[in-house]
Amino acid sequence: MPSFSDIVAARDLITPRLRQTPVLRLDHCRGADLSNPVHLKLECLQVSGSFKIRGATHRAMTLPEGAAPGGLVAASGGNHGLATAYVARDAGLPATIFLPETASPIKAEKLRRLGAEVVQTGRFWDEAHAAATTHAERIGAFYVHPFADPVIVAGQGTVALEMAEQIPDADTYIVAIGGGGLIAGMSTVLRELKPNARIIGVEPVGSPTLHSSLDAGHVVRLPEVTTRVATMACGRTHEDIYATVRDLVDDVVLIEDDAMQTAAELLWFEFGLAADLSAAASLAALMTGAVTLPPEAVVAGLVCGAGTDGMGA
Repeated sequence: MPSFSDIVAARDLITPRLRQTPVLRLDHCRGADLSNPVHLKLECLQVSGSFKIRGATHRAMTLPEGAAPGGLVAASGGNHGLATAYVARDAGLPATIFLPETASPIKAEKLRRLGAEVVQTGRFWDEAHAAATTHAERIGAFYVHPFADPVIVAGQGTVALEMAEQIPDADTYIVAIGGGGLIAGMSTVLRELKPNARIIGVEPVGSPTLHSSLDAGHVVRLPEVTTRVATMACGRTHEDIYATVRDLVDDVVLIEDDAMQTAAELLWFEFGLAADLSAAASLAALMTGAVTLPPEAVVAGLVCGAGTDGMGA
């Protein structure tokens, strides 16, 4: 996994191609009993609609010459695929994105508008991943892994560098987990800059990938994945991600899909933020009491990806 200096170098490289997304303090927020100051960095306003563009941009900018004669291939719940398709289009490369059948139809359509070929297969990410890697090998494409790649993780970690500057008094960080690349990169930065910070990961009850691995003391493959949140549905993490989370993250908590739905609806109703369910995970963990806070804690989280999940409320 990347070092702190690797992540700083990644930021220097990719910043010109990204937006510095704003931070929202959740003041005057009806429907959520938030007694602590809570700040959310709005990566839903990032290029491609999520933080995933950070890792994808870093990966695209550091590809060796001739590494992708067949273009780029990715397996994704939606956001990583959009980021990969975006950077492929900018590089003039074809992109093929494998999505599980549970992925958002709107995100599939956005992928097609970016010029990507979309293949939907499997019930969750791991099955799409297996099909994608086979396809990439067959056509000579470069497979852009969403988390088992130190270059990708370094890109994702750059969001924590910005958060540390934008929310200097934050001491508690709540981070959604799919495969774990985001929290691995962020925790590497935060342990360097804020060694006493509390770092908490959030997973769905129906996809407790890292939670189960930490309980077991080693990486496990979940016997089933039942969450409907495609961007957080991962049956097995990578050993290096597991080791980083084990060593640097304080806790991983579990929340129900419906809690993320409620939080996404609140973000839309109160703030006009079109967030997908994973983007509402930080807020959902607070609203449900899955994360409890001392009175003096100052919280930082992410609205990590755009989506229409909360807009039907």
